[in-house]
Amino acid sequence: MSLTDERAGVLPAGVPETASGDAAGALAGERPQGTAGARPGLRAGTRPVASADERTVVSADGGPVVSADERPLAPAGPAPLTDERPLAPAGPAPLTDERPDAPAGPAPLTDQRPVTLSGRDAYRDELTRLAASDDTIVCLEADLGGKGHPFQAAHPERFLNLGIAEGAMVDMAAGLAAGGHKPFVSTFAPFAALRAAESLKLTLGYLAAGVTVVAPYAGVSGAWFGTTHHCLEDLAILRSVPGVTIAAPYGDTEMRAVVREAVRSGRPHYIRTGRNATYESLPALADELPLVNWEFRAGPEDVCLVSVGEEGTRLALAARRAVPGTAHAHLVYLDHEHLTEAAAELARHHARFVVVEEHRGQGGVAEALALLLPSCRVTSVSADRSWPSQGGDHEEVMAALGLDLPAVLEALDRASTTSTASADRPTN
Repeated sequence: MSLTDERAGVLPAGVPETASGDAAGALAGERPQGTAGARPGLRAGTRPVASADERTVVSADGGPVVSADERPLAPAGPAPLTDERPLAPAGPAPLTDERPDAPAGPAPLTDQRPVTLSGRDAYRDELTRLAASDDTIVCLEADLGGKGHPFQAAHPERFLNLGIAEGAMVDMAAGLAAGGHKPFVSTFAPFAALRAAESLKLTLGYLAAGVTVVAPYAGVSGAWFGTTHHCLEDLAILRSVPGVTIAAPYGDTEMRAVVREAVRSGRPHYIRTGRNATYESLPALADELPLVNWEFRAGPEDVCLVSVGEEGTRLALAARRAVPGTAHAHLVYLDHEHLTEAAAELARHHARFVVVEEHRGQGGVAEALALLLPSCRVTSVSADRSWPSQGGDHEEVMAALGLDLPAVLEALDRASTTSTASADRPTN
C-alpha cells in the first residue's frame, strides 16, 4: 500500500484505482490499469461497495468494478434514455402530471429536508443551509467531497478540496479562523484524529481556534477498507486535548443540532460519525440537546445502559427491546467538561452502569465515567484490544471485536448480579 494514498485501502498489486473529489480528473488518466485481482481477507463471492466519497474497489471474485455511486458500470452500447423509462403513449397527459410548473425564483425557506439522512450527509446539508445566511462559514474537505457535495454546489467560492493533506487542511483552517471565518473541515476519522493529531492539538487546543472537525468513518464503519481505515482511538486522543468539545450524535436531528451549536458557539469541536447508516434520533424534550437524554428511566437499584455514538446507541436500543424495563441514558457530548456534569446526573439516579461504545475500552467513555464515579460500578462493552484482520460488513467486524448484542446482554446480566462495592473500574 502506498503511504501517500490510503483512500484506496489495502489492495493487491495490479488493482486499478480511481480518485474521488475534485482531483479525480487529474489522477484518473495517470494511473496504469492492471488486471483485476482478489482482495485479501474478503470472503469469496463478496463484493465491497464504495460510496460516492471513496475510491473504486474491485470485487473479490474478479468481477466488474463497482462505480462511485454503487451501481455496476453500464455495458458498452448506445446510451439509455436519461430516465430509463419507456416513452409514454401518445395522448393527453395523465392527471397526475398536470400540475403547474413552480414559478421561477429563489428556493422557499420552508424546511424541505429529507426526514432522515446519514450523519455525514446531515452535516453537509445542515452546514449548507446555515451558510446561506452566514457568509463566514467555510467548508474544507480532504478529497472526500465527491461530485455531489451540496455545499460546493450552493457556495462554490467557500468550498475548498485540499486533497490528501489533512494536516495542511487543519493548519489552513486555523488561519481562516484567525481571519474571522468559521471553518468546518472533514476527512476520515483515522486521518483526522491520528494523521493530523499534532495539527489538531495546536489548532483546537493550544490556539483554541474556532475550527470544527467532522470525522466520518469512525470506529470500524469503513469495515471493508481494512485496519488502516478504522479508528477506535479518536476519543482517547481528542479527550486528552483541553478545550475541545467532542460530540458523537445519533441520527439526523442530533447531528444538525450539534452543527448549529458549533456555528453558534465558535468553540473548537470534534464531531464523530459513521459512514452511510441512517438512524432516527431519540426524542428530546427541548430544542437543545440535553446533557443526558433519558430514553427510559427505571428504579435506582436497576442497571442503567449508557449509550455513546451511533452503534453504541443502536445496540443499547436493541438490548432494551430484548430486556424491557432496562434504564437507558444516551450521551451526545463526550469531552471532559460535559462528562463531568453528565456523571453527576447519572449518579443521582443509578449506581450501576453498562456503557456501550464503538471505541477501545482504553481511553473510552466508560473509563472516563469510572474515574468520575468512583462509588459506582461501570462496565464497558467496547472493541477489544485486537486488530480486525479481515473485511466484512460493519456489524460483522464489530462482532469480531466483541461488540454485539450478546455482549451487551451478557454485560447487563453480569452487572445486575454484582454489588456496587465489588468493583469501581470498567470491565470488559
